Amino acid sequence: MSPSSADPVSSAPPGGAAPPSRPSSDPPGGAEAASRDAGRLATPPGWLDRLVAAWPRVDPVLFAAYAGACVLYAAAAFYGAMHQQTGGVWSAPLDDVFIHFDYARATARGYPFEWSEGNGFSSGNTSLSYPFVLALGYLIGFRGLLLMQWAAIVACASTLGFLLVGARLLEPIGRWAKYLLPPVALCIGALDWSLFSGMENAFHLGVWALATLAALSVVRAAGAPGGAGDGAAAPPRRLARLGWLAGLAGALLYATRPESVVCVAALGVYAAVAVGRAHGARAAIATLLRTSVPGAIACVAQAVANRVLTGEWSASGAIAKLALNNPYMTSEEKWDTYESLVTYVIARNTNHHFSDALPWGWLVPALALVPLASRRTRGIAVVLWAHVVGWLALVALNGQVRWQNERYTMPAVAWLLVLAAMGLALLVARAAWTARDGAATARDGAGGRPERRAGAPAGLRARLAAGGVALGGLWVARVALALALAAVFWVHQLPRMRDQIWFFGRASRNIRDQHLVAGKVLAQLDVRRVLVGDAGALLYASDRPGLDLIGLGGYHDLPFARAGVHGLGASLELIERIPPGDRPDAMAIYPGWWGELPAIFGKQIVSVPVVGNVICGGAEKVIYRADWSPFAHGEAPVSMRADEQVVDELDVADLVSEREHGYSFPRPQAGFVTFSVLPDPRGSGRDRFDAGRVIPGGRSETARLRAPRRGPGRLVVRTAATRPAAIRATADGRELGTIAIRARDGWTEASLDLPEGLPETFTLTLTPVEGEWIDHHVWVLERAARPEARPLAGP
Repeated sequence: MSPSSADPVSSAPPGGAAPPSRPSSDPPGGAEAASRDAGRLATPPGWLDRLVAAWPRVDPVLFAAYAGACVLYAAAAFYGAMHQQTGGVWSAPLDDVFIHFDYARATARGYPFEWSEGNGFSSGNTSLSYPFVLALGYLIGFRGLLLMQWAAIVACASTLGFLLVGARLLEPIGRWAKYLLPPVALCIGALDWSLFSGMENAFHLGVWALATLAALSVVRAAGAPGGAGDGAAAPPRRLARLGWLAGLAGALLYATRPESVVCVAALGVYAAVAVGRAHGARAAIATLLRTSVPGAIACVAQAVANRVLTGEWSASGAIAKLALNNPYMTSEEKWDTYESLVTYVIARNTNHHFSDALPWGWLVPALALVPLASRRTRGIAVVLWAHVVGWLALVALNGQVRWQNERYTMPAVAWLLVLAAMGLALLVARAAWTARDGAATARDGAGGRPERRAGAPAGLRARLAAGGVALGGLWVARVALALALAAVFWVHQLPRMRDQIWFFGRASRNIRDQHLVAGKVLAQLDVRRVLVGDAGALLYASDRPGLDLIGLGGYHDLPFARAGVHGLGASLELIERIPPGDRPDAMAIYPGWWGELPAIFGKQIVSVPVVGNVICGGAEKVIYRADWSPFAHGEAPVSMRADEQVVDELDVADLVSEREHGYSFPRPQAGFVTFSVLPDPRGSGRDRFDAGRVIPGGRSETARLRAPRRGPGRLVVRTAATRPAAIRATADGRELGTIAIRARDGWTEASLDLPEGLPETFTLTLTPVEGEWIDHHVWVLERAARPEARPLAGP
């Protein structure tokens, strides 16, 4: 082992002889000064010296303990508020938490990707991975409401992981800088609310930390000069392996939240640029492919699974929540909606969640811009800003972004706070604005190398000393500014933090008092299946199969999510398709959400109120006994003659029937779905349900239908007409005639004779030429085949 230059004993020649004299360039004092220095070095190091020497080993453990303590402190504040209001009972501030719990329980019971056991694959849970993490807790004993306790453990561990990896992003500023991150990252009450809510937000940030750590490993292994990867480059095989690991982490990140495509892209480009600087464009492209292909495969696999198992390429959540999928809105209306939501997500956070008064909430993005000005942090700052901007741009497509305490925007808030912590650290750092290759010069000017100053001319030493004083004064000013900004921000955030802690507890109590109580009532009623509207706690507490009227839960391949966008009548048409024995026999809904549904199809059993409501969708959750007797799926038209039979049937507003017939209604701003329940024209004394679409005058609807096979036939339509109308009919552009609709109370059927010679299938076009009409049903009829004459039996 070579002797250490820091150890004067080991550096002496054998025999204890005095060390050789210093070169003539030594400062004045000569041998006497050297003797004094040697004496000081021989003195045993004090506790501060030992701490400095051991700091690289102590620092990681100390920071982990410190960050963990910050996380536990914040978690205790929110969960303590919950238990204070619920009397020590675990609950959650959002009903959607229990949707995750539904998926997790089904997964633990052997039904992965099912919201309700027996309903088949569901694409309604946006996070594919989070239910599996919750299912693990369910399997090891966190069942019932204790599953929320497991979710809390996952949230704390995930948040700690986010802070540990986020700390690495601040280390280029200095080892001390990362200690600013925990208090800064946890200082926004709305972010803490979402992290500890039981939703996937905290777990998503934990997975993001894993993906970021993998990308940073690629950068370090690349050994890019002047970047985060300073040092020797790793062998190509190791670089490739690290790239694939980063890609797999990105795929997991996408599976946790699909909006994470922006994160995967930004991290992949960051790693590819670092590799490209060290190894060239070809290696950069290879790295970009390795980091992005696994995520792309996950995206395609999800879309294919959705298509095969549900008939839709998109997930149910995207269909139900994104304005892009609204069939009635114009392009201008969709763009206006998007613009308003982008403005909302920015203003809501800066003007409300970040501060109780303008303009102090804008301090967060202002500090977050600071890292872009320093070469030390500019690269990763660009990556994080790409995260923030890309994430907000994507979630603004979601019409639900306004609700649930803006939880959809909170990942962007977390990344913005990492940037703000960087900005704050840069303000207080002594050498914040120097590049790495110029750090030595900056230290010289600030008084960092006495050897150089001693050997410099007197004039130069004076200028360096004056520069050091100026830099020192600037540093003091920056520290004062940083402290002032932090103090002002906290004064205006503290009321928001208190509000969010109280809101967390009250919302958890609301969910317990209404949703969980209603679920227990359903369990006591021993119902077969429950019709709900985007609900989780009802099914979790009752442990009964459900049917989600909004469509996020899914039921086999019936397109309930898309039907929910088209209108309630379209959803009812799909329930009509379900076998009677599998239809919901109870409804647990907010009556104000569903118009005439409860009055027509339900009989009230009990209502469950909530006092001091801040989160539930209504003051009362009402449970009904369901009555689907008006349904008559597949029933022939009343006007069908005894010698006729049905060749084809188009049930308008039934999305399955419409898809089978290539039906198209005039859009946008037309074709709205409505439904009626009217007396049976057969005189049975019962009512009959049918949904239809409103077709304005002069607009056309089309469908592919089968033609009569035996000579001429008839086209029969059903409507509920309060006004007369005239409908022009064509087949493949060939004029068929005009169907006259007469106004009457109840169901109306009208017909038109079809000529011979129509192709086997033809495109029927119906256009109101007088007034508008509601198309409920279309049938093609033909003469029934006569029975063949049989010879008499012989003797």
